[in-house]
Amino acid sequence: MPDLNLIQKIAIWVIPVLLAVTLHEAAHGWVANRLGDPTARMLGRLTLNPLKHIDPIGTILVPAILLLLPGRFLFGWAKPVPISPVNFKSPRRDMAIVGAAGPMANLLMAVLWCLVGRLSLYLPDSAGHIKLPLALLGVAGIFVNVLLMVFNLLPLPPLDGGRVASGLMPRQWARVYDRIEPYGFWILLLLIATNVLGFVLWPPVSILLGTLAGAAGFGGNEYVALLQMLM
Repeated sequence: MPDLNLIQKIAIWVIPVLLAVTLHEAAHGWVANRLGDPTARMLGRLTLNPLKHIDPIGTILVPAILLLLPGRFLFGWAKPVPISPVNFKSPRRDMAIVGAAGPMANLLMAVLWCLVGRLSLYLPDSAGHIKLPLALLGVAGIFVNVLLMVFNLLPLPPLDGGRVASGLMPRQWARVYDRIEPYGFWILLLLIATNVLGFVLWPPVSILLGTLAGAAGFGGNEYVALLQMLM
């Protein structure tokens, strides 16, 4: 397989990453709006315009630096969609549903990127200038959406998984659990620094990547080879 230069790699990653972040955040706002909270809609966050969701530091600078470091663990964040739970009929339940909406949007996108990857398999070999980029887009799209989904489902406030866990707990437990939120970011950094986060994330990420790569028509070794081209 041909080697890609840095510009080519960035060009492949930028579309899946921007779509993953944008639709993840828009899904939170869209579901919140459906459940009675118009805050995100009123602030213009129910949009597919990535500029409305991108955090210059968390979406661009931090991931770019991490990609250049040994180990290449990818981590970042977007602007949180503003939610006002007081507008919900059942605040705890509805916040859990809104929290789950972002990761579920990433799962749907991962499936759609499977279709892009499978499409590349049906192109004739003579269409190499389209075939390989489509395959790489599919691989990148599956990877980034699976990683974003699993990461955000960690039951740690203020991640989406923390919202879901809090909504499922008995109320008295949730009150104690929610007090973790001001320290959640620092706990997350500690988990990254000690490699505990990678240890926790890798099993579900590996299973989902294998399943979706197979659905896209890539063998395990082929998927890994294509992913390595992008690293």
